[in-house]
This record gives sequence, C-alpha cells and structure tokens, in this order.
Amino acid sequence: MANRLSKIVTRTGDDGSTGLGDGSRVSKSSLRVHVLGEIDELNSHLGVVLAEVLPESIRSTLLKVQHDLFDLGGEVCIPGRVALQESHLARIEAEVQVFNAELSPLKEFILPGGGRAAAALHIARTVCRRAERALVELAGLETVAELAPRYLNRLSDLLFVLARSANRAEGVADVCWQPGLNSL
Repeated sequence: MANRLSKIVTRTGDDGSTGLGDGSRVSKSSLRVHVLGEIDELNSHLGVVLAEVLPESIRSTLLKVQHDLFDLGGEVCIPGRVALQESHLARIEAEVQVFNAELSPLKEFILPGGGRAAAALHIARTVCRRAERALVELAGLETVAELAPRYLNRLSDLLFVLARSANRAEGVADVCWQPGLNSL
C-alpha cells in the first residue's frame, strides 16, 4: 500500500467521473459516489470528536468505528464486496449496552448538545442517519451488502449513547426537551 496513494493529482476525474474500486468509472454525481461521500463525512466528524478530550473507553470505541467505516466505504466502492460481518453489529450492540448501563434512564427526549464532544457526537449521529438514508436508497437500485444499512442504524444508536456518556464524563447534564416551552 506504500505506493498506492503516492500520486494524489491524477486528473482522471477532470471529466466529472471517478473510479470505483472494481476499476469501473462512474459519474461523480452518481448515488454510489454520494453514499461514499456521506460515509466519508461521517468518518471526518468522528475525527473531530476524537480531537476532543474523551474517556479512553469512548476514544477506543470511536477508533474501531472509524476503521469499520473505511471497510463500509470499501463495500460501497466495490459493488458486491462484503467486509462487515455480524460480529461488527454484535460489537456495536454490546457497546450500546455497556455505555447505556452507566446512564440514567431517559424519560424525555433530549436536546442535542452539552459539552463540545457530546455536541460533535450528536452532529455525527445526524450525519450517520443521513448516510443510512442514502445507503438505503442505493440498496433499492443497486447491489449493497446486506449488513451495511443495519450497521449504520446501530451506529447512530451508539453515537447517541456516546454523546450522553461524553456529557456524563464532563459533568454536563442532558437537557430535556420541554414541549411547548416557548408557547404563548
């Protein structure tokens, strides 16, 4: 892999196309390329979260997720490729359980925010949901690995719980939504 990315400027995309991992070329406006961009944006938001001070348990969880997202990107980039396994889903579900067990039960919806890390995790969660919607749309039209949408669905749950955990670690309380708070 050392020489694989040594040439960054290739000019091959100047015509509005890009290469997929299987060697085929598609329009940069294709839905598959759009999904790749959504996954890349999600991973970049996780990079922003990782730039914050975090408990090691959250940091190590997010680093695993970043690697998973590159695997997922590979699945999308190479139609028919499968990289994510049931074990990935099981790990995410187990992490949700572990982190959620330390939190007080929710009785109300909470507003996104709190500390910087939690706020960034909430943004990542919403980007994850957007990536999931785009991936589901792609799956309706083209080949997508079966577990891919399920992974993003579980990941958005994990990101929600991690946001609450980050607030807890920072000593910041969740802010509960109060319906009609500003009604006259």
